[in-house]
Parts: sequence; C-alpha cells; structure tokens
Amino acid sequence: MEAIVERSAGLDVHQGSVVACVLIGQERRRPCKELRTFSTVTNDLEALRDWLASLDITHVGMESTGVYWKPVYAILEGHFTLIVGTAHHIKVVPGRKTDVKDAEWIADLVRHGLIKPSFVPPPAIRELRDLARLRRSLSEALITERNRTLKLLETANIKLASVVAVRRLWSGDARGARREHCQSGSDGQSGKGTAASQASAPGPRACGSADRSPSLHSRVPSPSIGRDRGGYQRSGCANRG
Repeated sequence: MEAIVERSAGLDVHQGSVVACVLIGQERRRPCKELRTFSTVTNDLEALRDWLASLDITHVGMESTGVYWKPVYAILEGHFTLIVGTAHHIKVVPGRKTDVKDAEWIADLVRHGLIKPSFVPPPAIRELRDLARLRRSLSEALITERNRTLKLLETANIKLASVVAVRRLWSGDARGARREHCQSGSDGQSGKGTAASQASAPGPRACGSADRSPSLHSRVPSPSIGRDRGGYQRSGCANRG
C-alpha cells in the first residue's frame, strides 16, 4: 500500500505517559522510525510538541482514550494536522501484527491515511459545550436535592411541598392582578380625554402604591380640646361636668 504522508507520528496516550512514534520516509521506501516516551505534565507535552516540530512532522494521530487525549490535543492544536480516531476503528483495521506497539501502528495508519478522523469542534465551541453541560448537571443536581429534601420532610409529616405550591399560586395571582392594573392605568393615560376629565383626573402615581384618600385625614383624631375619645367633636349642648 502506498504512503500518502511522508512525515507522520502516532501517539499512544495514557494517564501518566505518552508514547510517540515518528515515521519519516518517502513513498515506496522503508521509513525511519523513532520512539520516545513523555510524561503528561505540561512541560513534557510542550517538549513533545517541540520535538515533533523539529522533525517537520505534518500529521499526528492519536486515540480518543477517555479524557486523557484532551490536554495533548490542546497543546498540539494549531501546530500539526491532528487526527483523533476511535479505539474501536483503529483496532479493527486489518493487517496489524501482534508485536507492533500501539504508537507505531497509529503512525503507520496515519502514514497511509487509514484513520477516519473524528469531529473535534473549535475551542470556542468546546468551551460553550462544557459550560452548557455543567449548567445542565448543576440543574439536575439541584432538582435531585430538592426532591430528596421534600421526600424527607414528607416522611416527617411536614407538608412543605403543598405550602410552597399555594404560596406560588397566590404570588402568581397577585403579580397578574398588579400587571393588569398597571396596563389599564397606562392605557387610560395614553388616550386623549376631554379637558374636564383631564382636570379632574388625579396625577400619575407609581403602580402598586396604596390609595391615599383625603377622607382618611378627617378620621384622624386632632389633639384639640372638645373632642371625645373617638376623635369626634362634641355638640355644644353637652353637659359640662
């Protein structure tokens, strides 16, 4: 089978180490092979990137093993053509020998273009997906804890769920009535009325404020002499004792 990539590399990614195999050679010739092992810390991954760049590697392939491939992909992204293949697809490709290491086998598949690349979204989309997944997981955890708490209270015969439902119903009705009152007041002020109605109409007030009628002031007792306990003035024919 003819090779289509002259300078390819395969990475066997583990939790604590990365085995890299480089195959360099022209078509119809036996390629030169070189193997190196790096740890998964940031400094060693940057050393891996510099080593591959010094050899003018153009294509790098790796397996999507759990989440271990993500930091390796993030450091190598933008410097090489990265090919991420599924482990099942890489293992079922015919022709593999039992004594060939995984990194060398991946590099050979990349060299011949036999790895079907998986879709990896750009960094902005990846961050947005992680944020959306985190929000969904937190929402699900919140619902789970709320249901667990309500179930525990129900076992203790504390009807918190029904009380909360009634309170929400009352608050929803109150907000609806207040909203309708504000809307009717705005509609009444936006229309054009007669001069007499405009003169007799009260000034604009904040929505939801209490009505302050002038008749309330007449009911307030005055500290002047000649009033009884109820605050009303006694008649002049009352007996003076």
